[in-house]
Amino acid sequence: MKNKSLLRSSLIVLIIILIISFIKLPYYITQPGMASELEPIIKVENGDENEKGSFSLTTVRFGRANPFTYIWAKLQDYHYIHPLEDIKREDETDKEYFNRQLHMMEVSQESAITIAYQKANKKVEYTFHGIYVDGIIKEMPAGSILEVGDRIYKVDNKEFQTAEEFIEYVSQKKEGEEVTITFEREGKQDQATLPLTSFPNDPDKVGIGISLVTDRQLDVDPDIELKTEEIGGPSAGLMMSLEIYNQLTKGDLTKGYEIAGTGTISSSGEVGPIGGISQKIVAADRQGIDVFFAPNEKDSPTSNYKEAIETGENIQTKMEIIPIDTFDEAVEYLLNLEEKG
Repeated sequence: MKNKSLLRSSLIVLIIILIISFIKLPYYITQPGMASELEPIIKVENGDENEKGSFSLTTVRFGRANPFTYIWAKLQDYHYIHPLEDIKREDETDKEYFNRQLHMMEVSQESAITIAYQKANKKVEYTFHGIYVDGIIKEMPAGSILEVGDRIYKVDNKEFQTAEEFIEYVSQKKEGEEVTITFEREGKQDQATLPLTSFPNDPDKVGIGISLVTDRQLDVDPDIELKTEEIGGPSAGLMMSLEIYNQLTKGDLTKGYEIAGTGTISSSGEVGPIGGISQKIVAADRQGIDVFFAPNEKDSPTSNYKEAIETGENIQTKMEIIPIDTFDEAVEYLLNLEEKG
């Protein structure tokens, strides 16, 4: 009887634990992720892949909090708790958030490829494919029709190649007028007629309630393949540009070092700040990275670099943490780096 009672009590406790683990709190938990080598996921046709070291992107792990992970995060260094609104836009679904992150990665890839090919004196051309829906205001007309990730090809049977052209066209109309949009979702085209209304936070501005970015395709020579379907966000831009450039040019910029970093990259080569820099420093240190590039933000006192240095000192890392403002600065540092002994 005693054994049966103990087994019954254990099962009850287990069931309670399972139930609690499925309770979603209005928070996300972020923590150090990992450093992932880029050479296996970036392939330039006939590119030089004989790297003695490596270029790696760094990641932050995140997930919806339950009572157990919330308490665990409270007890751990570099585990951060974020309210939902800090991670996702208001009324944004998980699917919309995921699509937005993937598109941000696509834009980051485009900029990384552009700057790397231009610096290597290789062909870069653009083909335009319409306008990408980056965000939606739920209470406006588009809220019940469009989704983040849709691509708009025509408005009132007019073809637009850039988001700026669309915005200029709509801004000339008045509240109450209608526009007919032709859009694509998951490979299928559809059409809808929507009225223009004023924006909740900007009554003098009218629209259908979407934010837009230009959707364009890069045409390059030599060809390039990037297998980044599972990576979201723009923070790998700098490191991708360095890996691509290294494959396009002779020699080995890694010089035998394990090199990681983070930062957005523009098509002109400017490096921008990201979130989670401390957690990425911890992740890189755990994987034995030698050199870490951190956005310098023109030596701002609150830059990613300053935070990275502070974190490095706290965890007593042996990594060299290098401030970077541009793609050219990163390349110059690597060219002047001595071969690893």
